Amino acid sequence: MPIDEITVPNTKPATEWVNGRALQKVSPQERHARAQSRLVAALSAWADRNSSGRVGTEWEFRVTPPHEPTRPLVPDVAFLSYERLPYDQDEAAQIPYIAPDAAIEILAPDDRKPDVDEKIRVYLSAGARLVLVIDTVAQTFSAHDAAGIHRFESSDRFEHDALPGFSVEVASIFKKPNPPSAPRE
Repeated sequence: MPIDEITVPNTKPATEWVNGRALQKVSPQERHARAQSRLVAALSAWADRNSSGRVGTEWEFRVTPPHEPTRPLVPDVAFLSYERLPYDQDEAAQIPYIAPDAAIEILAPDDRKPDVDEKIRVYLSAGARLVLVIDTVAQTFSAHDAAGIHRFESSDRFEHDALPGFSVEVASIFKKPNPPSAPRE
């Protein structure tokens, strides 16, 4: 009997289904958390300005690649357009049964390349238009879509058709906070 939907334990951090096994995400380190916060702030401001869709962090999606079972994936940041899941579909948005328009994965030190590659494959084959992989050590973005891979360096400005009108300086996502002020005398 074929499996239609794979379920995994409800854990914190979340557990996903990757490469035929349950894989629990790792708790983020500071660089990861900073990049995630800066990116979600920029995306949320853009989405709110344009009333274009929902943005969230650690948001569970139930994705179904063609001829494969539905499985849970939890991108570090996701954008889901109102075009694909309308504004008034609040309950369906809690755990969408579609891939996000854009799934963003921020690499963790323990991430294995085969697992990251499988997430990219699953998201794109299930309908995502963009999978953005962020490397906080190299300070780069790798944009994966139907056309292939495009790498953005720290000196570049990131834009993509899956996020129409969104633009961000890559370096701004990795910028350290300002140092504390000198104490007043």
